Amino acid sequence: MKTSVSKSINSFQFPSFYLSILDRYIISELIAPFLFGVGLFTSVALSIDTVFDLVRKVAESGLDVSIAIQIFLLKMPEFVVLSFPMSMVLTTLIVYGRMSSDSEIVALRSCGISIYRLVIPTLIFSLFITASMFVFNELIVPATNYRASITLEQALHQDRLPVQEENIFYPEYRTIPIEDSDEEITILVRLFYAQEFDGKYMNEVTILDKSQQGITQIISSESAVWNGKQQSWDFFDGTVYMIDPQGSYRNIIRFDHKELKLPRVPLDLASRKRRYDEMNVIQAHEYLELMKSSGNEKIVQKTKVRIQQKYSLPFVCVVFGLLGAALGSQHQRTSRSTSFGISIIIIFSYYMLAFITGALGQKAIISPFLAGWLPIVIGLGASGFFLYKTSR
Repeated sequence: MKTSVSKSINSFQFPSFYLSILDRYIISELIAPFLFGVGLFTSVALSIDTVFDLVRKVAESGLDVSIAIQIFLLKMPEFVVLSFPMSMVLTTLIVYGRMSSDSEIVALRSCGISIYRLVIPTLIFSLFITASMFVFNELIVPATNYRASITLEQALHQDRLPVQEENIFYPEYRTIPIEDSDEEITILVRLFYAQEFDGKYMNEVTILDKSQQGITQIISSESAVWNGKQQSWDFFDGTVYMIDPQGSYRNIIRFDHKELKLPRVPLDLASRKRRYDEMNVIQAHEYLELMKSSGNEKIVQKTKVRIQQKYSLPFVCVVFGLLGAALGSQHQRTSRSTSFGISIIIIFSYYMLAFITGALGQKAIISPFLAGWLPIVIGLGASGFFLYKTSR
């Protein structure tokens, strides 16, 4: 035993990527429980979040069973990816707990192998899962989630096109300084509203324009279309109401066609509207730039936080892997049911912390970067603490 362990230590070279016998042994032990965990957590999450909802839609809304199965398969990648971190903590608790119960960890440490060396295979494995999770979240999950939403919308509303949107709001703000003060206030200068977008035309459009000091304009038109060549909007069959500061109508002008130099953003909002789980990082950054031009600081702040969370989420695999390895290596016998119970506590605690920091970030109490990465830092700190405690 001592000879093989010594050879494994001598064969380990860092930072060159060479797996020793010890590394390969522990990683091979991690694979099967990890796949078991992925299947377990995916099936539970899918049943709670998707299956019950689809069954209700089949029974109450007449959703075709074949469409329900298609949506189920499209939603599956999202839950498979979300199960990766959960599976990491369960896997490491099971594997290192078994090694501790079978005195393998005691034997290895008696040969001079530290607990820090023993978690290196978990670190390698968790980094691989982290990279896989990031790729899935960027290339597969947003596309399948969006496709699932479109498929469900088409099935329940056969007369609506996928690109069609209703109730498009676009508020445009401006920040102005307060007289005799260093502070600034944000005011609404323009509000664009369209009742419906059919893929080309905005229908039943109303614009409240307060961009000119002392004059308020209300523009109402039957339809509007974006003119790409002129980089402006063409409005058709409408009326312009001019209102003075006292609230009286100054002028009313009817028009058949009117061109206005307004931002293109309402069209982008209607044609690109996706939920955050339907965007990858690039699309989220594009949406952020879109929201910045509107001046809606609440949505801007929320989008910044979500972007940081998209970056940080895959690294939960590393946190859970190290934490599970540290707890599993302690000197006590743990069954699989105990490991599962500890996993649930860790998962619940971490995501509760992530929810709290996310809420603080959206309220601008902490920065978006801290909102996304603070749970990772705290998790790594807790992992380091338990590793240090176990090593003593």
